Amino acid sequence: MQAGRVIGHCARLHRSVEFRTFLDEVEANVPADLDVHRVLDNAATHKTKLIHDWLLKRPRWHLHFTPTSASWLNLVEGWFALLARRQLQRGVFETTDNPERAIHAYINQTNAEPKPFVWTKSADDILASVKRFCQRTSNSDQ
Repeated sequence: MQAGRVIGHCARLHRSVEFRTFLDEVEANVPADLDVHRVLDNAATHKTKLIHDWLLKRPRWHLHFTPTSASWLNLVEGWFALLARRQLQRGVFETTDNPERAIHAYINQTNAEPKPFVWTKSADDILASVKRFCQRTSNSDQ
C-alpha cells in the first residue's frame, strides 16, 4: 500500500452500520503489519456498541477524535475541500450516482499520484498561533 492512498466509500446514510462497512473495507485494504490511525469527529455514529466491539477485536486500530468545533485540526478536511473544489463544485448531477462516480474518479486520480498531507508546523507553533489569535480578538495582552 502506498503512503497517502485514499480508501473511499460512499453511503446514503451515516449510521454505525455504514461506518462499520467502511471500517471493514479499510481493514481489508491495509496490510496486517501496519497500524491504522483514524482521525474522526465526535459523531455518535463513531461511538456505538457495534463500533466499540469491532475495535476491541482489532488492537492495531487507533482512533483520534478531533475536539468539538475544531475541524481545522483535521488534515482530512483539506482533502475534502480539494475534492469539493476540483470535482463537485459547479457540477450538474442528474442522479445521486453521478456525484458518487465523480468522487470515486477523484479518489482514483488522487491514488495515481498520492501526496500525503503533512503537518508543517509543530504543535507548539500551532498553539502559539492560536494564543496570538485569541489575544488579538479579545483585545487582551495576557
